[in-house]
Amino acid sequence: MLRLVVAGARIPAPRAAGADVHVRAEFGGVPRSTRVVPGERDTAWNETLVWPLGARPLEPAATVVLRLRQWGHPAPDGDLGAATVPLAQLAAEPSRPLALSDVLLLDRNRRPTGVRVRIIEGRQLQGNNIKPVVKVFIGEHAFRTRIGSGNNPYYNEVFCQNFHETPARLFDEPIHIQVLNSRAVRAESVIGVFKLDVGSVYSSPGRALAWKWLGLHRPDRLDAGLRGYLRVSLRVLRAGDPAPVGEQEKPAESEDVEAELLQPSALPACVATLQLRVYRAEDVARDDAPRQYFHSVLGAGKRGGLAVEVAFGGRTLRTAAVPPGADPAWNEALFFPLRLPPVCDEIRLALLSGDRAEKGDVLGTATLRLSQVASAGAAAEGGFSGFLPCFGPSFLPMYSGPGAGPDPAEAPGGRASRDGWAEPLGASRDDRGVNYRGRLLLELSTSAGSPPERDRAAVAPEDVAGAERSLRRRKYGLCAVFYSATMLAGGPELVQFEVSIGSYGSRADGAREPAATQLSPAVYDGNRYYYLPWYDAKPVVAVTSSWEDVSHRWDSLNALQAVHDRLEQNLTALRDLGRADDAAARDCAGRKLLRELLRDCKKVLPALEAQPTATALDGHLRAARLQLLQQLVAEAGAAGAAGAAAAVLPTAEGWLQRLAAAVPEAAVPDVVLWLVREERRVACARLRPWVVAFSKSGTGGGKLCGKTHTLFLTLRVRLWLGPVAESQELPRRLEGSLRVYAETYENQMKLFGKWGARGLVGRPGFSDASGRAALPRDKLRPPPGWRWDGAWSAEPRRRLLLAAESSVAEVLEEVYENESRPPGGQWAPAGSTDAVSAQGSAPPRTGVAVPPKEQVTCPQGWHVPEGWRVEVTGAVDDAGWEYGGSAAPGSPPPAWHAAEEPGDTRRRRRWLRTRRRDPGAQGTRQDVTTPLRPRPQHAPEPPVGAEAWEYASFSGWRFHPQPQAGDVYRRRRWLRRLVPERPGPAAPLFLLEGSLLWPDDDDAKPPETSRAPAPGTPLILCVFQRPSYFQLRCYIFQAMELAPRGGRATADPVAHVSFLHVSQRTRALVATLDPRWDQTLLFDRVLLYGDPQGIRAEPPAVVVEIFDQDGGGAGAFLGRSVCWPAVCLDVGRRRVPRLRHHPIGGPTGPAGELLAAFELLHDAEDGALARLPAPPGTAGAFGIPAGVRPALRLMALEVLAWGLRGLCGAGAPLPARAPCLLVECGGRALRTPPIADLRANPNFPVNAFLLPLHLPAEEDYVPPVTLRVLDTRDFGYRPELGRASVRSLRPYCCEPAVPGQPPALPGPAASQSWITQLLARIAAEMGAGDKATEEEEEEEEEEGDWWSKFYAATGNAAKSRRGPAKDALTVYGCELEAVPEFEGLQDFCQTFPLYRAAARTEAAEDPMPVGEFKGLFRIYPLPEDPGVPPPPRHFQELPPSRPQECLVRVYIIRAFDLPPRDRNGLCDPYVRVSLGTKKLGDRHQYVPNTLEPVFGRMFEMTGTIPLEKDLQISLFDYDLLPPDQEIGSTSIDLENRLLSRFRAHCGLPQLYRIAGPGRWRDQLTPSRALELFARARGLPAPEFSADGGAVAFGGSTFLLTQFERGSPAYRHPGAPRERLALHLLRACRLVPEHLETRTLYNSTQPGLEQGKLQVWVDIFPAGLGPPGPAVDVTPRKPQRYELRCVIWNTRDVDLQDASLTGQRMSDIYVKGWLDGLEEQTQKTDVHYRSLRGDGSFNWRFVFPFDYLPAEQLCVMPKKEHFWSLDETARKVPPKLILQVWDNDKFSADDFLGVLELELGSLPRPARRPGGCTLALLGARRRWPRRGARVPRFSLFRQRCARGWWPCSVEEEDGKRRLAGKLEMSLELLTAKEAEERPAGKGREEPNMYPTLQPPLRPDWSFLWLQAPLRTLRYAVWQRHRCRISAGLALALLLALLLAFVYAAPGYLAMKLVNPLRSLHPFGGGTTKAAATTTTTATTPSTAKP
Repeated sequence: MLRLVVAGARIPAPRAAGADVHVRAEFGGVPRSTRVVPGERDTAWNETLVWPLGARPLEPAATVVLRLRQWGHPAPDGDLGAATVPLAQLAAEPSRPLALSDVLLLDRNRRPTGVRVRIIEGRQLQGNNIKPVVKVFIGEHAFRTRIGSGNNPYYNEVFCQNFHETPARLFDEPIHIQVLNSRAVRAESVIGVFKLDVGSVYSSPGRALAWKWLGLHRPDRLDAGLRGYLRVSLRVLRAGDPAPVGEQEKPAESEDVEAELLQPSALPACVATLQLRVYRAEDVARDDAPRQYFHSVLGAGKRGGLAVEVAFGGRTLRTAAVPPGADPAWNEALFFPLRLPPVCDEIRLALLSGDRAEKGDVLGTATLRLSQVASAGAAAEGGFSGFLPCFGPSFLPMYSGPGAGPDPAEAPGGRASRDGWAEPLGASRDDRGVNYRGRLLLELSTSAGSPPERDRAAVAPEDVAGAERSLRRRKYGLCAVFYSATMLAGGPELVQFEVSIGSYGSRADGAREPAATQLSPAVYDGNRYYYLPWYDAKPVVAVTSSWEDVSHRWDSLNALQAVHDRLEQNLTALRDLGRADDAAARDCAGRKLLRELLRDCKKVLPALEAQPTATALDGHLRAARLQLLQQLVAEAGAAGAAGAAAAVLPTAEGWLQRLAAAVPEAAVPDVVLWLVREERRVACARLRPWVVAFSKSGTGGGKLCGKTHTLFLTLRVRLWLGPVAESQELPRRLEGSLRVYAETYENQMKLFGKWGARGLVGRPGFSDASGRAALPRDKLRPPPGWRWDGAWSAEPRRRLLLAAESSVAEVLEEVYENESRPPGGQWAPAGSTDAVSAQGSAPPRTGVAVPPKEQVTCPQGWHVPEGWRVEVTGAVDDAGWEYGGSAAPGSPPPAWHAAEEPGDTRRRRRWLRTRRRDPGAQGTRQDVTTPLRPRPQHAPEPPVGAEAWEYASFSGWRFHPQPQAGDVYRRRRWLRRLVPERPGPAAPLFLLEGSLLWPDDDDAKPPETSRAPAPGTPLILCVFQRPSYFQLRCYIFQAMELAPRGGRATADPVAHVSFLHVSQRTRALVATLDPRWDQTLLFDRVLLYGDPQGIRAEPPAVVVEIFDQDGGGAGAFLGRSVCWPAVCLDVGRRRVPRLRHHPIGGPTGPAGELLAAFELLHDAEDGALARLPAPPGTAGAFGIPAGVRPALRLMALEVLAWGLRGLCGAGAPLPARAPCLLVECGGRALRTPPIADLRANPNFPVNAFLLPLHLPAEEDYVPPVTLRVLDTRDFGYRPELGRASVRSLRPYCCEPAVPGQPPALPGPAASQSWITQLLARIAAEMGAGDKATEEEEEEEEEEGDWWSKFYAATGNAAKSRRGPAKDALTVYGCELEAVPEFEGLQDFCQTFPLYRAAARTEAAEDPMPVGEFKGLFRIYPLPEDPGVPPPPRHFQELPPSRPQECLVRVYIIRAFDLPPRDRNGLCDPYVRVSLGTKKLGDRHQYVPNTLEPVFGRMFEMTGTIPLEKDLQISLFDYDLLPPDQEIGSTSIDLENRLLSRFRAHCGLPQLYRIAGPGRWRDQLTPSRALELFARARGLPAPEFSADGGAVAFGGSTFLLTQFERGSPAYRHPGAPRERLALHLLRACRLVPEHLETRTLYNSTQPGLEQGKLQVWVDIFPAGLGPPGPAVDVTPRKPQRYELRCVIWNTRDVDLQDASLTGQRMSDIYVKGWLDGLEEQTQKTDVHYRSLRGDGSFNWRFVFPFDYLPAEQLCVMPKKEHFWSLDETARKVPPKLILQVWDNDKFSADDFLGVLELELGSLPRPARRPGGCTLALLGARRRWPRRGARVPRFSLFRQRCARGWWPCSVEEEDGKRRLAGKLEMSLELLTAKEAEERPAGKGREEPNMYPTLQPPLRPDWSFLWLQAPLRTLRYAVWQRHRCRISAGLALALLLALLLAFVYAAPGYLAMKLVNPLRSLHPFGGGTTKAAATTTTTATTPSTAKP
């Protein structure tokens, strides 16, 4: 009994919902079923199904078929899956149950299974300067990624392939991944490969291998090891499986890399040991106070400590915990296994602090990259083999907070904020920014072999001491001079900048004093941003620190960085010149690049011999860098010697990448600049220390050392870092003079109308700038080495005395009008106040009383364009009032509202007016700069008066210089200068350490919570004696192609220009994305401090921000452009700036261009700047001067708006109703009438429009033409459907039409001189062509089909068989639109794709067009004088714009270079043609098994143009079961061809025929077509003579005899009039009779060519009449021929065998076949025992075959395999192959000779055997052919031949030898002739034509096995009968001689005994006596005595 327990099933979610399921099991044909249960994801039955077995046992081949089915659904639709379970194991062991778990249910319907391969990234790919690309083969389908760059490329590309296979076959499908170097040649392009199958992926958990590393290797070089790593995700998805979720998410960084690595098993592993020694840490950040307290109470050793955690390659090791402290020590070594090359590049270190090691707090992290401390030898080739990972002993800085890591921005920059200060990477809103957390002393080394069993070990004390000895320290000084801080966000907080390097200068470390600038309030720039008013006294921050001496590392890197920067600069210049056409300039720039690169690379790097702190890594890096420089010198020298300076661009880009790869050890922390508001860090900038490092050598200094640089467009700072002992050079690097002061503030409070210190509650009388820390003057002492210089002096903050309006050109004045009333009373005036009451301050207060608005006067130099106005925007009523109720009498309302209520007691409204500076008001420079001039040294102290105080309403509020009503707090600043006691070798500012406060003064201690600089810290200033005055002129002309915000189609752009502490804005333009402001923003009296030469070298940036002012307010940010002004120090030599294009960057990418110019003019106080004319303008708005502003001229923009095509709705499924076109250019616009019914007629009702406008004369300044398509909806709503921008208008510029002459539309030139010259040239060519030799007319007519013209045009003369072509065909190797002379067939109207307005702002790949606009433009100048009449219009003679019915004929000739689609590497293509809704093409008419199909088909269909304008031609691969796979397709715009003036709808043939294959097929005769051509070109109509032999056209007379010599040589010529008209049409460069080659593309593989298709299209409008007959392009059909070859005799055939008697002989037979038909091989009978090589056969070979006479090829259809469904046709030359063989019975036959005869070129045979030699065949064919020509003939012409032909055999030396002679006759018959004259093969019946008699062969010609006696007769007797006779005679004689010899002794003895016996008469007695005697004599022993 067989029991089956069905427990449950797991059903995929999409297939489990809403269905009842059950399991059906079948065993031995008997089904069983479970109960029906509701379908769920996890369905359970727990049922037992039983089958009785009886007495018979279970067979091993038995199986159980399981099916999971849906209840109520018939099979097979209801089958969810099935599986077959074999029972062989159960039959072997019946007592042991067969446990089945996770039985896979397979889809019997063969639903598709998808294989998904995701290529993520590469790592450590081997190679130098590589461009890797990944090719993925899934089964037989190939995919490729984009080309990456470098050794660690990133791809993140996904490839999918669906299979319709059974699981068994699917699991065997291979997945082959190759990584190739696209730059290398094919033989060396493979970097590495990896192979696996689909079954490996399917059997993995989750049917996926997610985020796995593949070890790449070279199969041919396994000893080379791994060649890199590739990260992939592989997944198998079956039908119904859910899509992968979370595949895009990268796994955690702590992944086990070794566990995720897959590598070939045959590849030996290269394992090494990575040893990381952790010695100690320093500058570890301290824990908070509570934790320190508990550590001290409970004991740090028991409850917590510090540990270092190291993670590498998926393994994490941790050192032992040590007690917390600033300098903990571990002295441990950690061991990690390392696979070479390393797949994991990062060693992550973390410093942990906590109660338990497993859950410790991360104090800081650091990363060590193996790619920076190791080299595989690929970075520099030639003698450098690389080195293993090594590091130190050296320190590694640690950081914490967001953005923590070792790789800050190399160059200053980051993500800029629109609200002020730029927020770089690592910006933070709290104290957890990119904070320095200490340094780790590490040493990294690598050794061969596996790691030890233990993970960590202690470091020996002597190794610790050795590491410490290599850390010699020096004292470094960091100096920062802050020049300006602008574009800050507003706020009441005080702002300062903090400078730190490591823990030195950082406020985060409580152990050291913070280094920061003085707290300063931000001042409003009058427009948008705020700035810090430093002016002439620039704050200086000095930080001293102690680090290791790493100057040799910094010098090396800075030297390489200098080479890199210069190369990048020259490369940029060369790249810019690459866009121009100046070859000489490119060559000069290329030579300069090579010359400077050679000079820079020859500089010597610093030596390491004298450096005590140099490590092993320093030596390795120096060797690698020297090798790199030497290699660059060699390559650059070779490029210069080769003269390829202009073409060095690709190579130089590779040099630049290799130079950028050098990174040193980061032993010294980064320099960090923090922007601090009060005590809150806002943003930071990080700089590598070597960038600002000083070097005594001068060549190794950082590129920013001692140079003013702009950080984040807002902060200009000068930095210097170097050893303090070498800082004596620092003052020379500063442009101002350094001064050191002691600073304190005297504070007073106004109490009962008197000022004094009594009212200060919680505030000291003398304090710091914040007012918190007490700093009494008598308690301040100079630091050691310093002394006082002068007494205390009260100096006002002179920068506050500077008028707030001194640097602005426009001021918004405001006054609040207040009214009050008692409860229930009337409103009464309550005075006017300032804007303080409008601030949202807490607590609320009333504003300061100000005069009424009527009494506010306008200052001198200003004017008011408009009067006061009430602000009615916001929460106010119609009159502008806002209301509120006071909580107490006299107090302000807590809130304001717009509606009046009974309880309201106060109301106010805001009055505004704008005041602008006069254009010519320069003001007196003395008034502006007097407060900023410093007091002379040793000058008497001025009296302390009111001018030294600054006032505020409350403590902590913003101060102002003049007292105002309501001020209750004031302060003044006291300064006392400090000077060094004696000059020293170092810069004095690095000797200022500690506070000026006396240490025992308790009152001077700062609050515990304050993190401001220590009170009493000396104030260091860089004072400039006098500023430099500059004038900035910003010429803002236009912005182009702005990206609108959100879903809007337009914007109201305004440009905001910021320069240092001043800013202005342009006027706002309404509803445009191409605003032309045409405005000059003048920044007068801009103060810049420093050397003017330095300002010219490093000018401040001009930041132009564009906002959308729609809706008011600050506006929406559209984009920003950073521009650099041209600095002019001598106004007399000023060069007028030129407008340039500046890119605009938006929130999501490029957002347009800005056309503007900026110049910064220096005022040398000689009056030159005043004499410079001011920009034109009135009322404060300046225009662009004539020298800068583009010269505008009146132009006419003619628009041909033909129609719209393929238009979609505005982001909705609603179709377009009535779209219209809006054309915008240069601030002008025109709108077309709407299209009433887009479906009936998509053309505009009016097509030609004229728009006069002023455009720049220079092409670079011409704005684009913007096309906007608007729809017409209800309620006046006009949504934008799409837009297009025409950037370059040069192709549309033309000259105005001449009055009196009709203008011609764009297209071929129509000038009479041009036509005359062209026709004269054509006529000369035609005349010369008539002199050429022509072939026989009969042959040409016989083979003169269309294919003959085609092959003649392609140069295949053998297939054409035509002489010099008269009726030539033009074959274009590209699309007809791509032929340059036809202008893309868009001469009448062009196609402009339309896109959504917000398409550029989205992070999409390529925006999809939403439609097309058909139209054209013409731009030409108009007369400026209104009295001059305008020129005639261009767009006048237009064809009708209504749709028209057309007959379309599509001729599909052939395709080639198709990609294979079948397993045999071929495909079965067929054609499908679609036009609109019509489709033609039968899938069964396919061409089997080919990649170069010849179709020869014509499709004819009708369509309405332009409603059905796109003709789609697609090629599909035929499959036995549909659907068929698309190979590729191409689309043809029929409308362009129909409208083109090149007459592209039907090509012009070369000859005019009225009958025959080349009959005229156009609807119009040539003469009528010439008349229409002349009308369209504005030419007079042609006038023909009566006989048609002459015509007057284009002002000239042309004769037919100029084109034709004599009467036409071809058949069926037309009338002379038509022939002459055709010659003229062809001379006008119209489209000839042609064949175009179109590229096929597939939507699944965009951008990849899928082959070529050769077609042509004829379009015939129905209104012009019926067309001519279609061209027959049916492929040539082969003719049936039969070759009869009669083998008569052979002579002199080689004798290969030897008989028993040694006689040479051969059993000859002849075998023959036609080349390509080897299966039809025929043989003669055997001529046995040919003794002289002669053979007689009389045997007929019959070979039927198909032949193409035109191509002279045989067509051989043949199935490739027996299972093939279709035959594959091959074309081969007709060749008869005859071979002579020697027949052997017990071994293989011997080859004797061969004869190959080409039937189309037969050598003439010899009549007799004696004349048959190898000379008949000629010399062996070579290319080019050599030797004398052999007379040959074509059997297809002569039809029969008989004679002797030689057979040959090739010797070992390659020479041919005569091997025999063959007599035969050849006869070629057509199929009809063969039927009339039948003949059998061999000598079979019918044996006729001729009748073959049995051959007369010798008697010995037979098989020896059939007659052995005859064989002896003919083989022995006939040849050796004489020898046999002589032998017999000799044998007889020999026998007689032997008999004589035998008988002679007895006879002689007898004679001796009885000599007379012979004479006795009785012979008997005598004989007896003799015998007796003889017997007795022979027995003497028996005789007695």
